[in-house]
Amino acid sequence: MIAFIKGTVYSFGVDHVIIETPQGIGYKVFYNHSEPLTLGQPILLFTYQQIREDAHMLFGFQKKQELELFEKLITVKGLGPKTAIGILTAASYTQVVNAIEQGELAFLKKMPGIGAKTAQQIILDLKGKLVHDEDQVSMVNTDLQDAIEALKALGYKSNEIQSISKTLQGMNCHSTDEYIKQGLQLMLKRKGG
Repeated sequence: MIAFIKGTVYSFGVDHVIIETPQGIGYKVFYNHSEPLTLGQPILLFTYQQIREDAHMLFGFQKKQELELFEKLITVKGLGPKTAIGILTAASYTQVVNAIEQGELAFLKKMPGIGAKTAQQIILDLKGKLVHDEDQVSMVNTDLQDAIEALKALGYKSNEIQSISKTLQGMNCHSTDEYIKQGLQLMLKRKGG
């Protein structure tokens, strides 16, 4: 099993990249890259290897968590690797996890190659299996995550932010700005402002 490939971009297409390793071997990896690639640039992809009678294929991901989500998606009946990688190209890891955990059928049906039946099957099979603890739940909320990054940029220390993140998580904010405003108010209260 090939866990990851590290090398340089030898060539690429819309749905794949050929990575040349230092040993002079070129691996074709199915990789729906949203960012532009440059020939000769260093690259490291975590890979899933599919072995069939008629083909051996590699599917690549920049982050390990994306690979793990991909591996869960392909356990869903009727969902193959090409469709799964298409989902992770059309939406971010966080968006996909949120959609599954919150049962957002409409969002999943917008994904390439996903109909109503498959969308329902994804939710049925994976809901509750993607997030394991409270810390991960907070990481799945992109607005909250962005607000935490903004508070760090404003100079607040990680331990200060950690002390208010559970409270922020419990708030029903609808945007990053709302989370930032609430976070700043909480920080002021903590400092006795």
